[in-house]
Amino acid sequence: MTIFPIETGNFKLDGGAMFGVVPKAIWQRTNPADSNNMIDIAARSLLIEDGDRLILIDNGMGTKQSEKFYSYYYRWGNYNLESSLKKYGFHKDNITDVFMTHLHFDHCGGSVEWNKDRTSLRPAFKNARYWTNKEHWSWAINPNEREKASFLKENLFPMQESGQLCFVDRNENSFVSSPDLGFDILFVDGHTEKQMIPHIKYKGKTLVFMADLLPTVGHIPLPYVMGYDVRPLKTLTEKSSFLNKAAADEFVLFLEHDAHNELCTLKETEKGIRLNNTYSFNEIFNA
Repeated sequence: MTIFPIETGNFKLDGGAMFGVVPKAIWQRTNPADSNNMIDIAARSLLIEDGDRLILIDNGMGTKQSEKFYSYYYRWGNYNLESSLKKYGFHKDNITDVFMTHLHFDHCGGSVEWNKDRTSLRPAFKNARYWTNKEHWSWAINPNEREKASFLKENLFPMQESGQLCFVDRNENSFVSSPDLGFDILFVDGHTEKQMIPHIKYKGKTLVFMADLLPTVGHIPLPYVMGYDVRPLKTLTEKSSFLNKAAADEFVLFLEHDAHNELCTLKETEKGIRLNNTYSFNEIFNA
């Protein structure tokens, strides 16, 4: 197995929304805001090459939305999915599986693209199976008013209509081993219904793709919960359980949304679980 970090593009989000009830005077120490109160955000994915399988975990916003849509998110930098794949010698057509932690547009927007003459939408990975779970799929296609703007129909139904949509078998458990994908999955409900957090055994370590359970290193303290979370008290419980285990078992955390830190580890302190260290992917796995 070989794993590659994939940068799909950076953007910005409102710092207050990203930190909920935490005052700006505190959160801006780790996530400084610009004059519009926006903070830097990444859309970082993982690519797993395992035998004849090439599994992409999340895929960013994509490129099919209007300029007006993208203007709300202040995209910056030069990263995009295709050039990141090309860096490692791959193309979208090589992808065999697309695993989506959840179906908010900044995690699955790259799943779907326009056809050549922009008359219809199609799956961007024509040879891939697209993985979600039944509970989250139902939640996404029948959205509540709070999340409706994050679940875009154009991101969802082309995957189903093409026959490429697949569901992870959860068996009502919160932590499962997926034989279809070759890694373990933790299901959490604070941010959205049945978000999936991959746990991957790699080079003697457990690498965890954090998605929106832990967006940045600035979100490590328990009360630092995003305003986007539909069940913030549930997030508190889920974070506490996960962070304690991550520190005790020395997990390496892959940060999807931290624009300046790829990986981090945690430690137990008198104040609770805190940051131990940050690393680039190469520092830990390709040293």
